[in-house]
Amino acid sequence: MTSRFADGLAVGSDLGAAAETAVRQALAGLSGPADLVCFFICGEDPDDVARAGQRAMAVASSAHVIGCSATGVIGDGQGVELTPSVSAWAATLDGGRLTTFQLETLTAEDKFVVVGLPERQADDQVAILLADPYTFPTDAFVERSSEVLGDLPLIGGLANGLEGRGSVRLFAGGEVYTEGAIGVLLGGGVKVSTVVSQGCRPIGPTMVVTSAEENLLLELAGQPALARLEDIVSDLDEDDRELVAAGLQIGVAMDEYAEHHERGDFLIRGVIGIDPEREAVAIGDVVDIGRTVRFQVRDAATADEDLYDLLDAHREELGRIDGALLFACNGRGSAMFGSADHDAVALRDTLGSIGMAGFFAAGEVGPVAGHNHVHGFTASILVFSS
Repeated sequence: MTSRFADGLAVGSDLGAAAETAVRQALAGLSGPADLVCFFICGEDPDDVARAGQRAMAVASSAHVIGCSATGVIGDGQGVELTPSVSAWAATLDGGRLTTFQLETLTAEDKFVVVGLPERQADDQVAILLADPYTFPTDAFVERSSEVLGDLPLIGGLANGLEGRGSVRLFAGGEVYTEGAIGVLLGGGVKVSTVVSQGCRPIGPTMVVTSAEENLLLELAGQPALARLEDIVSDLDEDDRELVAAGLQIGVAMDEYAEHHERGDFLIRGVIGIDPEREAVAIGDVVDIGRTVRFQVRDAATADEDLYDLLDAHREELGRIDGALLFACNGRGSAMFGSADHDAVALRDTLGSIGMAGFFAAGEVGPVAGHNHVHGFTASILVFSS
């Protein structure tokens, strides 16, 4: 049986050796030569990470190669957090066209300008984006990506390092970058799709925003937003009230014309505070008057169910799935599920033993209802089918 996708994982303090082992494992799992190799490195010393990345790129030099540093990696059906490790993923993309790129921001007339994007072509399918959250305006770039990229889906994650700011390393085209963003554009005869699991469920009714000011919701359905929220919370059972206390979310309906708005129909954003004087609720986004919203909660059980439901539906729709890249929030894993393996196991349970790797990201990129966004606490997945 031919294998077009394969992954590798190596754990150990000798990052260079781990990088070589993981990449060679992934390459050895393919039936033919690799067209694309992605790798992810968790290591304590950014210089060690850089050297390991150079070694990974050298081993896979005949392919298009991208990679980044991370606080945890995913491969071989498992997750490894906060431990020196390297995961790798290799793909044979028959008929696919690949263009690696490196993005940087220039300041022009008090505005940020992103340069380095490849020219769009009619048969472009998706772009994988790996960004340094400390130096690249990922939120603004992703939210406005349609102005430049049209309907092209973006999928990927925000890289990080165990030392935080300054320890991020990005790898593309044989080069090491300490800032900006890198990625690869996939076009031609590649069959890809995306899954974004936000892991929330709604509480209370859907409501129209009737008054708002920047990121403050002042009125929902004609009543003070805080009063609406207090009414909803008072009707909850004790378990759900604890979830509200642990971290309340709000969902912004992506299709205003849908008759019903259920789980998965919302773009999830955090509730970041309340203003008792104005009876307002502050959220992590700006929502226009007239938009439909619904408060949400997130817990391990809901996140588990959401991911399995989405993957099951995806598999039924597509039939055979051959490979996947997984960008999981670093707030998931053991912090949410008690196991670093949860999301990797979910993919294996639903999609089978496919070539799958990825990393624990400091923010995830993926489309919801046809629009690209940066998320938190999600699993963003790029799926390759035949």
